[in-house]
Amino acid sequence: MELYDFKVNDYKGNEVSLEKYKGKVLLIVNTATKCGFTPQYDALEALYAKYKEQGFEILDFPCNQFFRQAPGTSEEIHQACVLRFMIAFDQFEKIDVNGKNEHPLYRYLKDNCEVSKGKNIKWNFTKFLVNREGKIVNRFGPSVKPESFEEDIKALL
Repeated sequence: MELYDFKVNDYKGNEVSLEKYKGKVLLIVNTATKCGFTPQYDALEALYAKYKEQGFEILDFPCNQFFRQAPGTSEEIHQACVLRFMIAFDQFEKIDVNGKNEHPLYRYLKDNCEVSKGKNIKWNFTKFLVNREGKIVNRFGPSVKPESFEEDIKALL
């Protein structure tokens, strides 16, 4: 199985095939609207606006597993992110990233990232950088600010 074989639901519950993103550089991130790292949305949106025309996409997966910092429905979370951070990148349904109910995409990401093979997600705003061929090239922890790896993104574009 490869990354593009997965299907996920957007924030409205509509199924989306990751095949849609084939050939793009991806940043896949689990987020929360009530987290100390939530201001990273501004930096994520800035990177997206700067590089989307070159084939860069951000896939945002809200997650309520860490101290319930993503309250509300997926649609409510989306509206809050659009109003507060003016995000334009794709946001998906709220999911679990660890444990018995973890989304299969996150099992795949964790198992196929050489930097941190198999390690659980520690917190919100863990970021996976994926090249145009669908290979996970890096994983950045929650405290790593998105702007700090902009050069990595540019190198893949």
